[in-house]
Amino acid sequence: MYGSAKPRRRRGRALLITLGVLIVLILGLLFVADRVGKSFAEQLIADRVVSQLTAQDATAQEPDVTVEGVPFLTQVLSGRYQEIRIVLNDFSGPAGNGKKIDMKVLDIRAEDVTASLDTIRSGTGDIVANTVTGAGTITYANLADLIGREGLTLSERDGKLVGTAPIKALGQTFNASGTANIAVNDGVVNVTFADVTAEGMPDIPLVRAIVDSFVKQISVDLKVPALPLGMKVQKVEPTPEGLVVTAGANDVPLSSS
Repeated sequence: MYGSAKPRRRRGRALLITLGVLIVLILGLLFVADRVGKSFAEQLIADRVVSQLTAQDATAQEPDVTVEGVPFLTQVLSGRYQEIRIVLNDFSGPAGNGKKIDMKVLDIRAEDVTASLDTIRSGTGDIVANTVTGAGTITYANLADLIGREGLTLSERDGKLVGTAPIKALGQTFNASGTANIAVNDGVVNVTFADVTAEGMPDIPLVRAIVDSFVKQISVDLKVPALPLGMKVQKVEPTPEGLVVTAGANDVPLSSS
């Protein structure tokens, strides 16, 4: 009896080792499948964004798409994804009159995304985001170029957009400055300057007419380029780094072209 116990123990250890190897192999295969499926879904979305950029005469570096949350396969089986991040570096798009709006980074977040298992497996079907939001910064140098007033410099002061430019009046040059009111109407950013003053400038009708003309020159309806995934401008906020543009859309297809 004692002699027969050893072979049983050996067989038991061998079985445990075999099971351990199988578990490691299964976990390894699941990990590989998780990574492959994740990469495939990310590429589907990247292709969609590139297609839209091309159609909109916009440019950017290759989209950096990340399906947030792990494990990916758990999300695949449920058919729901909390968040997908799409980063477009060096985004540039037409703003009319042969000029462009540039954003160093356009950071897009797609949330509450749905996609069936068949869509991820076959590459056909719909990947739809309940909400998509994006944010990018337009530098003040770029904004001044779009306005096109010689000598105009823009900056942020106390959360407001401030414009400064030289004005010639009565044979002299005055440094005028004013604060802008910013509004968003149907995707167009309205920049309207008010309370323009210049130290030492006489307050007479002739000079006031020159100032009024200056105000019209630096006020502009800013046409933001068509943004990918159907996003529309919702908010614009002056910051020390530039004008931050926030855009969004609902019920957005991320896969089909």
